[in-house]
Amino acid sequence: MKKKIIQFSIAFLLILNLAIWATGTTYIYKALLHLQVNIDDLDIFEYRAVPNTGQRSPWQVSIEKNKKPLSDSLRKTLQAGETVAFLVIKNDSLCYEEYWDGYSDSSYSNSFSMAKSIISILVGVAIDEGKISSVKDPVGKYIPEYANGELAKITIEDLLRMASGLNFHESYSTPINQTTDAYYGNNLRKLMYSLKAEKPAGIEFKYKSGDTQLLGLVLSAATGKSNAAYASEKLWSKIGAEHDAKWSLDHAGGDEKAFCCFYSNARDFARIGKLYLQKGRWGTQQLVDSNWVNQSISSNGLNDENGNKTDYYGYQWWVLKNAHYPAFYCRGILGQYIVVVPSKNTIIVRLGKKRGAKIVDNQPLEVIQYVNELAQ
Repeated sequence: MKKKIIQFSIAFLLILNLAIWATGTTYIYKALLHLQVNIDDLDIFEYRAVPNTGQRSPWQVSIEKNKKPLSDSLRKTLQAGETVAFLVIKNDSLCYEEYWDGYSDSSYSNSFSMAKSIISILVGVAIDEGKISSVKDPVGKYIPEYANGELAKITIEDLLRMASGLNFHESYSTPINQTTDAYYGNNLRKLMYSLKAEKPAGIEFKYKSGDTQLLGLVLSAATGKSNAAYASEKLWSKIGAEHDAKWSLDHAGGDEKAFCCFYSNARDFARIGKLYLQKGRWGTQQLVDSNWVNQSISSNGLNDENGNKTDYYGYQWWVLKNAHYPAFYCRGILGQYIVVVPSKNTIIVRLGKKRGAKIVDNQPLEVIQYVNELAQ
């Protein structure tokens, strides 16, 4: 009996492996090996550097730094989410900063979907430069695979607003899905070119990492540069980043995972918030048009799949209206946040291993807590 069980198990595994290879879903091996995404995944993928070739400018440090302790309730929230970095910048000075679990101000950590906001910035820059004519441009102008049929109706703005209508299904619950393929797989172009239109473009907001990945491919085609090279030249080298960043690739020499996986640290991530707090200006340079900034952090006006107005999402940026003070922010799946509260000249960055489960009106309750407690 035992021998038959062993034989059956071996046969099953052989058939399973043949099926995986036959269907091209070999990314499952990596997904099963690592089980879940992690803020320290940098070393399990190829990556492309995003160097700062310009001046490196440390933050001013407030003389009041860390003198006002966090409330017990906020500290409990941070501990529950296994926070590794938390900082607050007010009036352009670092006024609170704390690290846990061996992380520091120079530790690399995965941005996850905060990278979507970085792609949005770069698209705005490319429009300023005339590399992209308009958000009304069809995606097919830059990606020939999207130049025919229903796909030809998808515009850059549709992607920015998460309204492509494509059959990319955002899923995190199983190892066999498009999101897992995008993260662990080695051919993003093949995945993106396999998508079909399942709904009319520009009608409904539905969050899809595939939309951002297409934006990354459009950006690369329009600029003639990798996303990392363009980010280095137009963003990272302009905002005084103290450390070079790194952007995960699908394979060596391949494409950046535009929908995620931009690696940096809390202090340098905060510079993204400062750029948008200053309406796209850094020092004497207007890095991205102020109108683009305003559009990016304004509600996109579409209905979501439940028929409700999407007053919480713009051009790859989240919009917060239900806290004491209006804010906007970048957001990653494990609770990565760059939160900007303009009326209080405040930037909050949180990096960690878990995101709080409670959502209020499409907003993580923890983000509302950050704003309510720290922007006063």
